[in-house]
Amino acid sequence: MPKGWAVCQLDSIISYEQPTPYIVKSTDYDDTYTTPVLTAGKSFIIGHTNETNGIYEKLPCIIFDDFTTDSKLVDFPFKVKSSAMKILQVKEDINIEYIAMFMSITRLIGDTHKRYWISEYSKIEIPVPPKNEQDRIVKKVRLLLNRLGTITENL
Repeated sequence: MPKGWAVCQLDSIISYEQPTPYIVKSTDYDDTYTTPVLTAGKSFIIGHTNETNGIYEKLPCIIFDDFTTDSKLVDFPFKVKSSAMKILQVKEDINIEYIAMFMSITRLIGDTHKRYWISEYSKIEIPVPPKNEQDRIVKKVRLLLNRLGTITENL
């Protein structure tokens, strides 16, 4: 392990919040409404609501699907469709994008329909470099993903 790096369980660097206060009351979505309604699954934005109460605004954050272990980094205010997710915040001196990138490539495969954050996923250990190294890694990964996007577009 490089000097200054540590191995940390996710639950030691991430806090979670239940999404209950942010669940939409109505699923009468319309694209003319301004507030996105999210799911941590593949569809991500499942519609827009005109509800003005209970909008999540502590940004950025990560939404984590408790059943599939999918996760997404979110940097805009939102509401959620259901309680089948956790809203995650990282502790100080941790780059949330570094954690989101790590989580995007880390899946738990299970054959049961259970909630994974508390029982298993939060116990995963990851390498955590000093903050300046996290920032450097994030910047490099962003650059590489942008290049990949450009290559894909030109195929």
